[in-house]
Amino acid sequence: MAKSRKSQEEIAIEAINHALKALRKRHLLEEAAHAPAILALSRPIISQGSEWKEKAENLELELQQCYKAQSRLSEQLVVEVAECRVSKGLLQEKETAIVDMQKELTELRDECCQLKTDLEQKVKEVELLLGENSELKAHLEQMTIKANAAEAENKMLIDRWMLEKMKDAERLNEANALYEDMVQRLKASGLEQLAREQVDGIVRRSEEGAEFFSESDIPSNCKYRLNAHEGGCASLLFEYNSSKLITGGQDRSVKVWDTNTGSLSSSLNGCLGSVLDLTITHDNRSVIAASSSNNLYVWDLSSGRVRHTLTGHTDKVCAVDVSKVSSRHVVSAAYDRTIKVWDLMKGYCINTIMFPSNCNALCFSVDGQTIFSGHVDGNLRLWDIQSGKLLSEVAAHSLAVTSISLSRNGDIALTSGRDNLHNLFDVRSLEVCGTLRATVNRVASNWSRSCISPDNSHVAAGSTDGSVHIWSISKGEIVSTLKEHTSSVLCCSWNGMGMPLASADRNGIVSIWS
Repeated sequence: MAKSRKSQEEIAIEAINHALKALRKRHLLEEAAHAPAILALSRPIISQGSEWKEKAENLELELQQCYKAQSRLSEQLVVEVAECRVSKGLLQEKETAIVDMQKELTELRDECCQLKTDLEQKVKEVELLLGENSELKAHLEQMTIKANAAEAENKMLIDRWMLEKMKDAERLNEANALYEDMVQRLKASGLEQLAREQVDGIVRRSEEGAEFFSESDIPSNCKYRLNAHEGGCASLLFEYNSSKLITGGQDRSVKVWDTNTGSLSSSLNGCLGSVLDLTITHDNRSVIAASSSNNLYVWDLSSGRVRHTLTGHTDKVCAVDVSKVSSRHVVSAAYDRTIKVWDLMKGYCINTIMFPSNCNALCFSVDGQTIFSGHVDGNLRLWDIQSGKLLSEVAAHSLAVTSISLSRNGDIALTSGRDNLHNLFDVRSLEVCGTLRATVNRVASNWSRSCISPDNSHVAAGSTDGSVHIWSISKGEIVSTLKEHTSSVLCCSWNGMGMPLASADRNGIVSIWS
């Protein structure tokens, strides 16, 4: 294409040169033709002078026009030459672009070949996956058939188990009937006093499985006054079958005291918040603390080291209790409106129960299958520990429930509330079987803890004036008022062996009463 354009330019130049040569030749011929006329004009012939003069002017005018035409042709030639140069530059650019596009086309062809190869490989992989998927579907169908068969077998076993439980219940009813008949016979034979001692006594099981009977005395004297914690003591409890007292306070520490001597036995550290509640396993090996740091802390009592830090609550944990059947299961309540069930062997939460009102207190039932919880809305709720379902609910107080504690045999539940009432509930029917009140007794906080004596005959509760009031359950009236504290009493705990009684106040002072 470049060669053809170049030949056209050369042809145009040759044509222009040829035209110029023709004009020059014509001009020379005309000059030669007019030479005689010029000679004639030089003659003194007046008649012919004007005619030749006119011809000369016409020829000069024609010559000027030829010069002008030559000038225009020259300008046109310059313009065409410039246009040819521009066209030549554009042609070079186009040729360069064509080369680049040819390279890109080659690269794209190579890439397309690679993509085709990858696509073929992917198709093979998809076919392989589809085959595996079909095999997995077939296996899933087989497993589903097996699961359905196992579920049916499980249902059959549950039905058989329920039948056996019904038979056990019938046998238990027969045993209860025999027991009642035996009691009647004992009364009839003059052994009524012995029967009363067995009913009123407290059965306490030691680790060896032996049974002990003890009765609670009404304390009257302050045996020891312990400066236990800075900032207040919110929780305390006794070890099982022991005189040692465990306290927790706002100074983030848990302390173990010997109530026989009033001395500090050990301290448990590691808690990152105020201790709001305490519990201990029945083998006296582990202490669990509920903390304002949203966590629970489990200490090994013998070594004093933290075994577990139970995390999962999103607000302060205000209540904790351990199962009375197994030392493995722990329940906790927090102000995130949840109750969590923990497995101490595994160290993590195994169930979570949610509810509409914050929980201030909770405790396990005697059989370890039910949770009692007291809430800010004043209601007492019962939960199934396995399913987390609400079993029952009753309006216990007009204001927030602050404390829940069970009698040793589990038949009576004591609840305290901000309405300054202490109600006794029959656990079987959830009906109030007694209400303890006094104008001088005022509950100090949402976590004020009251307690029942080991023989189920008395209730101890602290007051905002620093007094500890003791009611007789049978009489329904205060039988003793203990005064030693100078600030609000937050919690009370009765030793399982009958004595002593311990109380703690907002200043962190713990009093041991005997």
